[in-house]
Amino acid sequence: MDARELTSANVRLPLDARAKGTDAVKAPTGTRRITTIIVLGAAVLTLALASAAAASPISQKKARLRAIQGKLEKVYTQAEIATERYNQATSQLQTVQQQIAENQRLLDVAEHNLHTANDQLKTRAENIYKSRDVGIVDVLFSANSFDELITQLDMMERLGNSDVDTVKAIAAYRRDIKDRRVKLDADKKAAAELVQERAAQKDRILGYESRLKKMTRGLKSEIKRMQQQAALAAKLAAQQSWGGIVPPPVDPNSPGHPEIVTIAQGYFGVPYVWGGASPSGFDCSGLTMYCYAQIGIGMSHGATDQQRQSTPVSLGDLRPGDLVFFGNASYSHHVAIYAGGGSVIEAPHTGDVVRYGALGGRDAWIGGRY
Repeated sequence: MDARELTSANVRLPLDARAKGTDAVKAPTGTRRITTIIVLGAAVLTLALASAAAASPISQKKARLRAIQGKLEKVYTQAEIATERYNQATSQLQTVQQQIAENQRLLDVAEHNLHTANDQLKTRAENIYKSRDVGIVDVLFSANSFDELITQLDMMERLGNSDVDTVKAIAAYRRDIKDRRVKLDADKKAAAELVQERAAQKDRILGYESRLKKMTRGLKSEIKRMQQQAALAAKLAAQQSWGGIVPPPVDPNSPGHPEIVTIAQGYFGVPYVWGGASPSGFDCSGLTMYCYAQIGIGMSHGATDQQRQSTPVSLGDLRPGDLVFFGNASYSHHVAIYAGGGSVIEAPHTGDVVRYGALGGRDAWIGGRY
């Protein structure tokens, strides 16, 4: 039931009460109850809307975190598969390396056999030269290569079967050496490609897994920070409801940059970090510098420098968005953003967070306007 329905009920109730005669005396009490319900209902609705507004970005972050974690689970499975393939590739690589070693051994044997056959043929040729006519020797040594000698069938017939076998063996050894060299080169290439494929697959999987883990850590950190900010905002809202600091509404037409107040309110709950100047952590001048940078105004990271760079404003003439400096004319040890109504927004000190603070009772000495 919304407020309009409750209001209608409030109007009808006295009429119903008059119709019942003696119950008419109770109508004012019922009216007051309905009015109380309306007020409480409006308050609850306001708090619910504020909570929903705060929770919505957190819910979105959590949904994204769940999606990334789902992807990460799949990547874990892919990593297991890649590991198994890695083991298989390593085993295959070892097999190829063994084949390479065996081919090298057989190549050495073939080269030894070729050398022996050449020596035997040379010896046989010398014997033919000593025992037969010169014409045969001329034919024998007229060939430019052993392959050419094999094609001279008439010479093979004159050399005899044993010599022919020797020449054929030499040719076979040469072919064997050539084939094994080709096979050896192919095995080496296959082994290198196997190693490259294995390394590339591993790098892709592990790289993707690393990126997802980094995103997961980042989202968890953001969710934690947003939850802390939401908790602090709720605490501040409660404080304001029960007499805490309640700065007046900011006039957008006031001098200076009143929009800075709204910008700074967006960082309530961010922890104080010495030297910090980002939403992950602020110190006093880091907060003011970061807020002003969002409207295109640059300033130094330091309260004293910011005071000297600004146009001096007396504490009585401060407007929302002006800076307030604490300390003295020679040195400002702290700076805050004036929020109106004698309140400031500041990053107070280590162990605290960005929040409202009171201007009075402190050593504020001058304001500054940009």
